[in-house]
Amino acid sequence: MNLIENKTFDEERALYGSRGITVNNCVFDGPADGESAFKESKIISVSDCYFNLRYPFWHVDGLNLSHSEMTENCRAALWYVNGAEIGDTKLHGIKALRECSNISMWDCSVVSAEFGWFVHGIDMERCSVTGEYFMLRSDKLNFNNVSLKGKYSFQYIEDSVFENCNFDTKDAFWHAKNVVVRDSVVKGEYLAWYCENVTFENCLIIGTQPLCYCKGLKLINCEMTDCDLAFEKSEVEATVTTPVLSIKNPHSGNIYVPECGELIFDDPEAKGRVHIK
Repeated sequence: MNLIENKTFDEERALYGSRGITVNNCVFDGPADGESAFKESKIISVSDCYFNLRYPFWHVDGLNLSHSEMTENCRAALWYVNGAEIGDTKLHGIKALRECSNISMWDCSVVSAEFGWFVHGIDMERCSVTGEYFMLRSDKLNFNNVSLKGKYSFQYIEDSVFENCNFDTKDAFWHAKNVVVRDSVVKGEYLAWYCENVTFENCLIIGTQPLCYCKGLKLINCEMTDCDLAFEKSEVEATVTTPVLSIKNPHSGNIYVPECGELIFDDPEAKGRVHIK
Protein backbone atom coordinates (compact mmCIF):
# COMPACT_ATOMS: atom_id res chain seq x y z
CA MET A 1 0.00 0.00 0.00
CA ASN A 2 1.16 3.54 -0.71
CA LEU A 3 2.15 5.35 2.50
CA ILE A 4 1.24 8.97 3.29
CA GLU A 5 2.42 10.34 6.62
CA ASN A 6 3.18 13.51 8.56
CA LYS A 7 1.26 15.77 6.18
CA THR A 8 -1.47 18.41 6.50
CA PHE A 9 -4.40 18.56 4.07
CA ASP A 10 -7.02 21.30 3.89
CA GLU A 11 -8.05 21.37 0.23
CA GLU A 12 -11.33 20.04 -1.19
CA ARG A 13 -11.31 16.25 -1.80
CA ALA A 14 -7.66 16.04 -0.81
CA LEU A 15 -7.35 12.27 -1.31
CA TYR A 16 -10.44 11.70 -3.44
CA GLY A 17 -10.78 8.31 -5.06
CA SER A 18 -7.73 6.82 -3.36
CA ARG A 19 -7.05 3.10 -3.69
CA GLY A 20 -4.97 1.00 -1.30
CA ILE A 21 -3.32 3.74 0.76
CA THR A 22 -2.09 3.99 4.35
CA VAL A 23 -2.34 7.40 6.01
CA ASN A 24 -0.49 7.93 9.29
CA ASN A 25 -0.09 10.94 11.57
CA CYS A 26 -1.78 13.41 9.24
CA VAL A 27 -3.90 16.50 9.90
CA PHE A 28 -7.03 17.40 7.96
CA ASP A 29 -7.48 21.06 8.82
CA GLY A 30 -6.56 24.48 7.53
CA PRO A 31 -7.64 27.73 5.88
CA ALA A 32 -8.85 26.18 2.62
CA ASP A 33 -11.60 24.50 4.68
CA GLY A 34 -11.99 21.70 2.16
CA GLU A 35 -14.53 18.90 2.46
CA SER A 36 -14.73 15.20 1.57
CA ALA A 37 -11.08 14.24 1.98
CA PHE A 38 -11.45 10.49 1.23
CA LYS A 39 -14.66 10.47 -0.79
CA GLU A 40 -15.11 7.51 -3.19
CA SER A 41 -12.02 5.72 -1.85
CA LYS A 42 -11.39 1.98 -1.43
CA ILE A 43 -9.22 -0.12 0.89
CA ILE A 44 -7.68 2.60 3.04
CA SER A 45 -5.98 2.46 6.42
CA VAL A 46 -5.92 5.62 8.56
CA SER A 47 -4.25 5.94 11.96
CA ASP A 48 -3.16 8.68 14.38
CA CYS A 49 -4.89 11.38 12.33
CA TYR A 50 -6.75 14.57 13.29
CA PHE A 51 -9.91 15.59 11.45
CA ASN A 52 -11.34 19.09 11.81
CA LEU A 53 -13.09 19.31 8.41
CA ARG A 54 -16.44 17.99 7.17
CA TYR A 55 -17.50 14.76 5.45
CA PRO A 56 -14.12 12.96 5.30
CA PHE A 57 -15.39 9.42 4.61
CA TRP A 58 -18.29 9.28 2.14
CA HIS A 59 -18.84 6.33 -0.23
CA VAL A 60 -15.80 4.48 1.12
CA ASP A 61 -15.47 0.73 0.63
CA GLY A 62 -13.06 -0.90 3.09
CA LEU A 63 -11.83 1.40 5.90
CA ASN A 64 -9.55 0.76 8.85
CA LEU A 65 -9.53 3.77 11.18
CA SER A 66 -7.64 3.82 14.49
CA HIS A 67 -6.17 6.09 17.17
CA SER A 68 -7.67 9.18 15.55
CA GLU A 69 -9.78 12.19 16.50
CA MET A 70 -12.75 13.77 14.78
CA THR A 71 -13.68 17.11 16.33
CA GLU A 72 -17.13 18.69 16.61
CA ASN A 73 -16.38 20.47 13.31
CA CYS A 74 -15.97 17.11 11.57
CA ARG A 75 -19.67 16.67 10.92
CA ALA A 76 -21.24 13.76 9.03
CA ALA A 77 -17.92 11.94 9.03
CA LEU A 78 -18.90 8.48 7.72
CA TRP A 79 -21.81 8.15 5.28
CA TYR A 80 -22.44 5.34 2.80
CA VAL A 81 -19.45 3.33 4.05
CA ASN A 82 -19.33 -0.43 3.53
CA GLY A 83 -16.93 -2.40 5.70
CA ALA A 84 -15.20 -0.34 8.38
CA GLU A 85 -13.16 -1.18 11.46
CA ILE A 86 -12.91 1.74 13.88
CA GLY A 87 -10.83 1.44 17.05
CA ASP A 88 -9.73 3.80 19.83
CA THR A 89 -11.09 6.83 17.99
CA LYS A 90 -13.04 9.95 19.00
CA LEU A 91 -16.11 10.66 16.85
CA HIS A 92 -17.31 14.01 18.17
CA GLY A 93 -19.10 15.58 15.21
CA ILE A 94 -22.86 15.52 14.63
CA LYS A 95 -24.30 12.74 12.42
CA ALA A 96 -21.02 10.83 12.49
CA LEU A 97 -22.30 7.56 11.00
CA ARG A 98 -25.21 7.14 8.59
CA GLU A 99 -26.40 4.66 5.95
CA CYS A 100 -23.35 2.47 6.54
CA SER A 101 -23.04 -1.33 6.63
CA ASN A 102 -20.74 -3.94 8.17
CA ILE A 103 -19.18 -1.72 10.83
CA SER A 104 -17.06 -2.80 13.80
CA MET A 105 -16.19 -0.35 16.60
CA TRP A 106 -14.26 -0.80 19.83
CA ASP A 107 -12.83 1.48 22.54
CA CYS A 108 -14.33 4.56 20.90
CA SER A 109 -15.71 7.80 22.32
CA VAL A 110 -18.82 9.00 20.49
CA VAL A 111 -20.24 12.47 21.16
CA SER A 112 -22.62 12.85 18.26
CA ALA A 113 -26.29 13.68 17.93
CA GLU A 114 -28.14 11.61 15.31
CA PHE A 115 -25.40 8.98 15.22
CA GLY A 116 -25.90 5.68 13.42
CA TRP A 117 -29.07 6.29 11.41
CA PHE A 118 -30.05 3.59 8.88
CA VAL A 119 -27.02 1.41 9.63
CA HIS A 120 -27.08 -2.28 8.64
CA GLY A 121 -24.82 -4.43 10.79
CA ILE A 122 -22.68 -2.87 13.51
CA ASP A 123 -20.67 -4.48 16.31
CA MET A 124 -19.78 -2.10 19.13
CA GLU A 125 -17.69 -3.01 22.17
CA ARG A 126 -16.34 -0.99 25.10
CA CYS A 127 -17.58 2.31 23.69
CA SER A 128 -19.09 5.37 25.37
CA VAL A 129 -21.79 7.38 23.61
CA THR A 130 -23.42 10.75 24.19
CA GLY A 131 -26.11 11.90 21.78
CA GLU A 132 -29.81 12.03 20.91
CA TYR A 133 -31.61 9.76 18.44
CA PHE A 134 -28.84 7.15 18.60
CA MET A 135 -29.09 4.33 16.00
CA LEU A 136 -32.47 5.36 14.54
CA ARG A 137 -33.95 2.78 12.12
CA SER A 138 -30.87 0.54 12.13
CA ASP A 139 -30.68 -3.24 12.27
CA LYS A 140 -28.36 -6.10 13.20
CA LEU A 141 -26.76 -4.26 16.11
CA ASN A 142 -24.53 -6.31 18.41
CA PHE A 143 -23.40 -4.26 21.43
CA ASN A 144 -21.32 -5.35 24.40
CA ASN A 145 -20.22 -3.10 27.26
CA VAL A 146 -21.52 0.10 25.72
CA SER A 147 -22.59 3.11 27.79
CA LEU A 148 -25.05 5.68 26.46
CA LYS A 149 -26.38 9.00 27.67
CA GLY A 150 -29.00 10.66 25.47
CA LYS A 151 -32.70 10.68 24.63
CA TYR A 152 -34.67 8.88 21.92
CA SER A 153 -32.26 5.99 21.39
CA PHE A 154 -32.75 2.75 19.42
CA GLN A 155 -36.08 3.77 17.91
CA TYR A 156 -37.35 1.51 15.09
CA ILE A 157 -34.33 -0.83 15.32
CA GLU A 158 -34.59 -4.52 14.43
CA ASP A 159 -32.78 -7.85 14.94
CA SER A 160 -30.32 -6.70 17.60
CA VAL A 161 -28.62 -7.91 20.80
CA PHE A 162 -27.29 -5.80 23.68
CA GLU A 163 -25.25 -7.26 26.54
CA ASN A 164 -23.55 -5.75 29.61
CA CYS A 165 -24.62 -2.25 28.64
CA ASN A 166 -25.64 0.83 30.62
CA PHE A 167 -28.18 3.11 28.97
CA ASP A 168 -29.26 6.42 30.54
CA THR A 169 -31.90 7.40 28.02
CA LYS A 170 -35.56 8.26 27.40
CA ASP A 171 -38.17 7.02 24.92
CA ALA A 172 -35.73 4.22 24.07
CA PHE A 173 -36.53 1.17 21.92
CA TRP A 174 -39.82 2.63 20.63
CA HIS A 175 -41.16 0.42 17.82
CA ALA A 176 -38.13 -1.90 18.17
CA LYS A 177 -38.54 -5.43 16.76
CA ASN A 178 -36.78 -8.70 17.54
CA VAL A 179 -34.40 -7.35 20.17
CA VAL A 180 -32.70 -8.91 23.22
CA VAL A 181 -31.26 -6.80 26.05
CA ARG A 182 -29.30 -8.90 28.53
CA ASP A 183 -27.40 -8.19 31.80
CA SER A 184 -27.84 -4.44 31.34
CA VAL A 185 -29.12 -1.29 33.07
CA VAL A 186 -31.76 0.70 31.20
CA LYS A 187 -32.73 3.98 32.86
CA GLY A 188 -35.27 6.42 31.47
CA GLU A 189 -38.91 7.31 31.02
CA TYR A 190 -41.37 5.55 28.68
CA LEU A 191 -39.19 2.59 27.80
CA ALA A 192 -39.91 0.54 24.68
CA TRP A 193 -43.46 1.62 23.86
CA TYR A 194 -44.94 -0.07 20.77
CA CYS A 195 -42.11 -2.60 20.59
CA GLU A 196 -42.53 -6.13 19.22
CA ASN A 197 -40.75 -9.33 20.26
CA VAL A 198 -38.37 -7.59 22.68
CA THR A 199 -36.83 -9.48 25.60
CA PHE A 200 -35.13 -8.05 28.69
CA GLU A 201 -33.13 -10.67 30.60
CA ASN A 202 -31.38 -10.09 33.94
CA CYS A 203 -31.76 -6.34 33.50
CA LEU A 204 -32.35 -3.41 35.83
CA ILE A 205 -35.12 -1.19 34.45
CA ILE A 206 -35.51 2.28 35.99
CA GLY A 207 -38.12 4.96 35.29
CA THR A 208 -41.77 5.83 34.90
CA GLN A 209 -44.34 4.19 32.60
CA PRO A 210 -42.20 1.52 30.99
CA LEU A 211 -43.16 -1.15 28.47
CA CYS A 212 -46.59 -0.04 27.24
CA TYR A 213 -48.43 -1.02 24.04
CA CYS A 214 -45.95 -3.88 23.45
CA LYS A 215 -46.45 -7.15 21.57
CA GLY A 216 -44.54 -10.32 22.42
CA LEU A 217 -42.75 -8.64 25.34
CA LYS A 218 -40.69 -10.79 27.73
CA LEU A 219 -38.96 -9.97 31.01
CA ILE A 220 -36.78 -12.70 32.51
CA ASN A 221 -35.52 -12.19 36.08
CA CYS A 222 -35.50 -8.41 35.85
CA GLU A 223 -35.44 -5.74 38.55
CA MET A 224 -37.65 -2.68 38.26
CA THR A 225 -37.03 0.58 40.16
CA ASP A 226 -39.28 3.67 40.21
CA CYS A 227 -41.54 1.98 37.67
CA ASP A 228 -45.19 3.04 37.81
CA LEU A 229 -48.07 2.48 35.38
CA ALA A 230 -46.09 -0.33 33.80
CA PHE A 231 -47.21 -2.69 31.01
CA GLU A 232 -50.30 -0.73 29.94
CA LYS A 233 -52.00 -2.46 26.98
CA SER A 234 -49.06 -4.83 26.51
CA GLU A 235 -48.91 -8.49 25.59
CA VAL A 236 -46.36 -9.62 28.17
CA GLU A 237 -44.77 -12.55 29.94
CA ALA A 238 -42.68 -11.18 32.81
CA THR A 239 -40.85 -12.37 35.89
CA VAL A 240 -39.84 -9.40 38.03
CA THR A 241 -37.71 -9.90 41.14
CA THR A 242 -38.41 -6.56 42.86
CA PRO A 243 -41.58 -4.68 43.87
CA VAL A 244 -43.26 -2.54 41.20
CA LEU A 245 -44.93 0.76 42.07
CA SER A 246 -47.96 0.14 39.87
CA ILE A 247 -49.14 -1.99 36.97
CA LYS A 248 -51.88 -0.75 34.67
CA ASN A 249 -54.16 -2.67 32.31
CA PRO A 250 -51.86 -5.29 30.77
CA HIS A 251 -53.62 -6.51 27.65
CA SER A 252 -52.67 -10.19 27.98
CA GLY A 253 -50.14 -12.58 29.45
CA ASN A 254 -48.70 -13.11 32.92
CA ILE A 255 -46.67 -10.87 35.20
CA TYR A 256 -44.99 -12.37 38.27
CA VAL A 257 -43.89 -9.88 40.93
CA PRO A 258 -43.08 -10.17 44.66
CA GLU A 259 -45.11 -7.04 45.43
CA CYS A 260 -47.07 -4.34 43.60
CA GLY A 261 -48.02 -1.01 45.17
CA GLU A 262 -51.13 -0.57 43.01
CA LEU A 263 -52.93 -2.71 40.47
CA ILE A 264 -55.06 -0.69 38.06
CA PHE A 265 -57.65 -2.58 36.02
CA ASP A 266 -60.15 -0.07 34.68
CA ASP A 267 -60.16 -1.25 31.05
CA PRO A 268 -62.48 -4.20 30.24
CA GLU A 269 -60.07 -5.30 27.49
CA ALA A 270 -57.23 -5.79 29.99
CA LYS A 271 -56.98 -9.57 30.39
CA GLY A 272 -53.39 -9.86 31.62
CA ARG A 273 -52.86 -11.57 34.95
CA VAL A 274 -50.63 -10.28 37.75
CA HIS A 275 -49.31 -12.92 40.14
CA ILE A 276 -48.04 -11.73 43.52
CA LYS A 277 -45.60 -14.27 44.91
